[in-house]
Amino acid sequence: MAGDGVDWESVAEATSGAVGALVSTTVLYPLDTCKTKFQAELQTQPGAHKYRNLSDVFWEAVQKRQILSLYQGLKTKNIQSFISQFVYFYGYSYFKRLYLEKSGAKSIGTKANLLVAAAAGACTVVVTQPLDTASSRMQTSAFGKSKGLRATLAEGTWLEAFDGLGISLILTCNPSIQYTVFDQLKQKLIQRQRRKNAESGGGSSPVALSAFSAFLLGAISKSVATILTYPLIRCKVMIQAADPDEDDDDESERPGKSKSPKTMLGALHAMWSKEGIPGFFKGLHAQILKTVLSSALLLMIKEKISRFTWISLLALRRYLFVSQKRIKSA
Repeated sequence: MAGDGVDWESVAEATSGAVGALVSTTVLYPLDTCKTKFQAELQTQPGAHKYRNLSDVFWEAVQKRQILSLYQGLKTKNIQSFISQFVYFYGYSYFKRLYLEKSGAKSIGTKANLLVAAAAGACTVVVTQPLDTASSRMQTSAFGKSKGLRATLAEGTWLEAFDGLGISLILTCNPSIQYTVFDQLKQKLIQRQRRKNAESGGGSSPVALSAFSAFLLGAISKSVATILTYPLIRCKVMIQAADPDEDDDDESERPGKSKSPKTMLGALHAMWSKEGIPGFFKGLHAQILKTVLSSALLLMIKEKISRFTWISLLALRRYLFVSQKRIKSA
């Protein structure tokens, strides 16, 4: 399928993943905003929390009549999600196929899968980091005061647009763990279903994951990855968060305000000195709730539309081939 210079299988994987990311991001965005604002807050004095739990963020938006502000930064987040998932799934599929071709192996092992996923993740981070930073700043801005993408990025230098790049590169192990766990569980489940089909006389008919199975495997794989990497996830949110001094006009609304740390060591030290060990896991439940639902929805949608995407790309490939043939014969 790559004879025309295009890796259509990788494009199909990338397109399916990107569409899945777009849908899941839009559906869960209010939860994402609440989660991000909750994580970004750093306690500086005993009992000085503005948000004691995730629902406090939601009720603040309701009380201020800024419920639509829960969607602030949605357009930027969707652009970032679509591009990042397309780049990631394309890179993952491409590197995986390249590894299998070069090694001659029939399947990819766990270690090689981790390396392939990490390489795809690193490519994704470098391409989308400014969008990731901008969307985090928009989400952590005071309700009703979020700016557009261009204005948000214009607030600082281009170097500041890459805030958190180092920690984002480290966090490439998160999707590596997630998709490795997902693929391994998926293969085991499919093999079990094939054995059942063979025993029942169903032959070697194609086996595909059900929507529920894909959702469940996505939830399990993302939970494992999130728990293992959460302290770094909160560090990145704190590094990219909007400066509260610029967003809150009312000093009384934000007790114990302090500027966001801009390095990983600075964020870790701030959490340790202000909140102790519990600070490293503040908002873990919110992160798991949001990311598990998001990733499970993404993978479920991707599994369900991948066949349609593949058929559509085959039709496009045939159309391009016929068009080129007509041009040459004209």
